[in-house]
Amino acid sequence: MGIMRYRQVLAGLVLAIVLFLFPLSAEAASSSSISRAAGNGLKGQDFSGQSLIGEEYTNLNLENANFSDADLRGGVFNGSVLQGVNLHGVDFSDGIAYLVVFKGADLSDAIFTNAMMLRSTFDNVDVTGADFSNAVLDRLEVKKLCAKASGVNSKTGISTRDSLGCK
Repeated sequence: MGIMRYRQVLAGLVLAIVLFLFPLSAEAASSSSISRAAGNGLKGQDFSGQSLIGEEYTNLNLENANFSDADLRGGVFNGSVLQGVNLHGVDFSDGIAYLVVFKGADLSDAIFTNAMMLRSTFDNVDVTGADFSNAVLDRLEVKKLCAKASGVNSKTGISTRDSLGCK
């Protein structure tokens, strides 16, 4: 009986060490692992009008991709480059964009309500009619966006300047 208990404890210890040193990936079948595997193959791709609810795009170059009028609610862009991307009319409500480069992007008439967009940069973007209600952005980026903010979102009826809290 003592040897059996010793073997169980030893087996449990070995299993714990193996799992600690080689943890299983929790995202093995998630869309983010698929997106990550695609590499630069998503550059310039056309996702316009598609339902992409909850999709994840991690560490990707999506330069010049077209997401216009896509449903991106709850989506995640993490560490990705969205330079020159077309996000006109997208619904990115409750989405996360962390460490994302939106340089030269078209964000016009897009909905970003309740989106977490920390540590993302918005250089030379078009935010005409975009709704950022309750979105969380870095203060400096909000200042940059307010300098160009204008228009009213066609779906929510919210002014871009009001949604950003511009003065």
